[in-house]
Amino acid sequence: MIKIYHNPRCRKSREGLAILEKSGKEFEIIRYLEDVPSKEELKTLIDYLGIAPMDLVRKNEAVWKEKFKGKAMSDDEVISAMVENPKLIERPIVVNGEKAVLGRPPENISKVL
Repeated sequence: MIKIYHNPRCRKSREGLAILEKSGKEFEIIRYLEDVPSKEELKTLIDYLGIAPMDLVRKNEAVWKEKFKGKAMSDDEVISAMVENPKLIERPIVVNGEKAVLGRPPENISKVL
């Protein structure tokens, strides 16, 4: 089952959702700001993406700048920060099986369809 971690207020996330809708494939929408992924779920997503946890952080968010910017943080601390502040999670993330992509740019999504 294909999943999209989606924020309806984000233009890139809406563009990613449109790509999935056009694909005609079945998928699940996870509104991650309301249905916050657990630490384990986030670790799995990061593994599927093949990136470092810091690469999934939205560093322009006010909460990042106020609380975390410039601090030396372990991967585990970065993941905890994203779980506590889901706004920090870059979006959209599309998962298909054990593969995932960040929909920035949205065209990346075609790689997992």
